[in-house]
Amino acid sequence: MSTCTTVSRDLDEPMPGTAATATTWLLLEQPGPWGAKALTSSHLDPSLGRALEAAAQGTGVRVALIRRPGPHADLGTPALRQVYAAHTVPGGVWLHSARTDDPGRLLDLDFAALGRGDHRTFGTALGGTPHTGDPLALVCTNGKRDRCCALLGRPLAAELAASGVDGVWEVTHLGGHRFSPTVLVLPYGYAYGRARAHSVEEVLHGAREGRIVVDGCRGSSAWERPAQAAELAVRRAAGEYAAEAIAVARTQGEAPRWEVTVTHVDGRHWRVVVAQGASLPPRPESCGAAVLGSPARMDVVAVHELRPAVLVG
Repeated sequence: MSTCTTVSRDLDEPMPGTAATATTWLLLEQPGPWGAKALTSSHLDPSLGRALEAAAQGTGVRVALIRRPGPHADLGTPALRQVYAAHTVPGGVWLHSARTDDPGRLLDLDFAALGRGDHRTFGTALGGTPHTGDPLALVCTNGKRDRCCALLGRPLAAELAASGVDGVWEVTHLGGHRFSPTVLVLPYGYAYGRARAHSVEEVLHGAREGRIVVDGCRGSSAWERPAQAAELAVRRAAGEYAAEAIAVARTQGEAPRWEVTVTHVDGRHWRVVVAQGASLPPRPESCGAAVLGSPARMDVVAVHELRPAVLVG
């Protein structure tokens, strides 16, 4: 029987411009089963989950639950839980970690400051420190959101962990079920779809060296979706894969057409025209969808490198 993932793959649906958006990710370890809306349907106190959702609203922070790969028997909650926060905007990228015995302390965070990239609140509330280990690979495995995430994501997470890859966690939701297995790599915030173990290892190797792999990339969560597609197009056109060399300066327009200004740290800049189209023929956007849909796609129409202004004395 076809799944949303097999249909998307067979129709060769493009992935650039489909990543979830968040300038900052806040991750809390929560073992055990997860429901479709995991923050309020897991062993986490649902009132805390609702409070975290409310605190993050409109700040650029996205809160997700993580757990270690492997069986998820209901063995209770560990005394100490791992917490991560990662800011993904170029020029201010960081990843901090902490452990806590009281997840309610996350409500002491200044979410607006976190969204802007100010990590001091993380250290103040949780005693966190800069993460000095490997990058994180977060594999979406929440089968209650979509069965493809469990059927494809959990084996990928288990394979990576079994092969000794550090920094691998299961995560509750990254969006884009039809691109499963989906993976988010922090601290840079690039999402990948239709992932395989060898490709994830390549992405992690690049991230350790401050490089971005664009093959299979859905985009950076730091940008809105038109800008995600534009940034990846510029990276390919310029052959520039250094993680923090490229940034999005401005996005003008509204659906279905935008002009995105992309800049390089060396002063170069580009104007990228992005058009929103509909993926046809209609297909299931997730395995749980009652009707077929035509997911929006971000098509890069043109990439123009702009010449710098010449000053006449």
